[in-house]
Amino acid sequence: MEVRAKQLEWERIRLEQEVEQLSLPKVQLMELLQPLALGVLSVLILVLWLMGCKRSLRREEYEGENNDANEGEIRNGDANGEGNVENEDDANREEDNNDNGNVQEDGNLAANGEDNMENEVVNEVANGEDNDDALAVHGEDNDFDDNIGRILLERIQLPVQNLQRGCDWTKNLMDNYTVYFGHVLANSFYPVLQRAIGVGSAFEGWSPREQDVVFQVFIPMTPPRGHSFHLELDSAEQRHVRNFRVRVQLECTCSKEQQAENMLCFLHHPEEELRSNQDASLLDTLCTDSYLDVQKTARWFYQLVRAIWPALPQSHNWHLKLLPSSRSCQFQVSNGTESFRIEMLFGVQRGDSDIFVSSQPREAYTQSTAWPETYAVAEMKFFEHIVEQAPHDSLHLKCLQFFTRLVLGFSFSTYSMKTIVMHLLTVVPVSQWRRRDFLLRLVDIINGLHLSVREKTPRPLHYVQQAPPYNLFHRLAEDPAAYSQAIKEYRDLQKKFKRILRGEQ
Repeated sequence: MEVRAKQLEWERIRLEQEVEQLSLPKVQLMELLQPLALGVLSVLILVLWLMGCKRSLRREEYEGENNDANEGEIRNGDANGEGNVENEDDANREEDNNDNGNVQEDGNLAANGEDNMENEVVNEVANGEDNDDALAVHGEDNDFDDNIGRILLERIQLPVQNLQRGCDWTKNLMDNYTVYFGHVLANSFYPVLQRAIGVGSAFEGWSPREQDVVFQVFIPMTPPRGHSFHLELDSAEQRHVRNFRVRVQLECTCSKEQQAENMLCFLHHPEEELRSNQDASLLDTLCTDSYLDVQKTARWFYQLVRAIWPALPQSHNWHLKLLPSSRSCQFQVSNGTESFRIEMLFGVQRGDSDIFVSSQPREAYTQSTAWPETYAVAEMKFFEHIVEQAPHDSLHLKCLQFFTRLVLGFSFSTYSMKTIVMHLLTVVPVSQWRRRDFLLRLVDIINGLHLSVREKTPRPLHYVQQAPPYNLFHRLAEDPAAYSQAIKEYRDLQKKFKRILRGEQ
């Protein structure tokens, strides 16, 4: 029995040793995995922190530019009589009494409401029950932003516009007209018409509404033989409008070169000889009191377009319909399946710049001898430059199209929104207008409108050299009632903007 007891004791000891040998690798494995798990967790925390910093820095890029303007607005609030209002409900009740207290409250929207607009939309999209699959990829911040942009594009549902077809057709038509203009007007004393330049929204690649696209072309005019043009700033102009008058002056043509063309000098030949042997001067046809008349010139354009049309190749398959206009030449061409509306504007170049004086008015009523300054050619070239620099998937034109459609029905003009977008294109790199940046750029634009309304002037543009600033919101600076109305309209527009982004309409 004693020997049996010792054998059992040795057997127990052997079994315990075997158990210890089997447990040792597991303990060592756990000791190895613990620091590895801690390392992985640290890396994940670092990645999440960097993603948050990246998003914050990107949002602050544009905000940093406007810090001084915002602080100055708040500091000057009391000096301008814009008292603080405790809450938005009290401000809304006082709007009808033209109380300027709501202006200061609206000034604080940028700090309180609009700064959080991006986060509000992102959270709403990310938490939406229908978007679980769309936002399933969270591996990188760019992927998440790209999915947000794709969802917003689906919600906005901008129509696909084929503007290029109409632009190409219009260019071809105007090239044919230019050839015949040269033949018909040769050796005459009417303005010399240069090659037409496509301008306006269609030639810039966007349009507020697809159903009423107008293809605008601008035709520079130079003086005929024996004449010269002199631009004079209208002394009676209002300070927010730059109107010019085009004074037509007769020049001496007594030189041998002019005599070889059998041209009589309007200055030195007797009037009887001029009337019997030479056509009337430009002063006697398209001028009023020695100044080129817009309305007379427009009627002259209508006569040219109507007379030349049958000779053009387009007349074989297309129908021409002239449309009424007192300061341009508008017409519609159609062939049964397609229809294009074309407007021919005309004007005179200022020096060798891309700035012209144009027949297109800025005010509701413009005198027939007034030619407003226009930057349409420069703006078209600006958008051409942006297209050359921007990536193929840039959404800057969709941003512009969205906001010009959004402000329809409000007092904010399409041109105001275009000015704000063009300013942003000069300060935000074109590489940051892709789908992943879509929400940021939309928020930038609505904030830009807010700043413009508060400051009663749009942000200045840097793309036009030698062009004086033109205040699109001059009526707000001159009329307190209009300013209060604009503040109210901006609030309504902002609510509409948020509803669209949230998919509530």
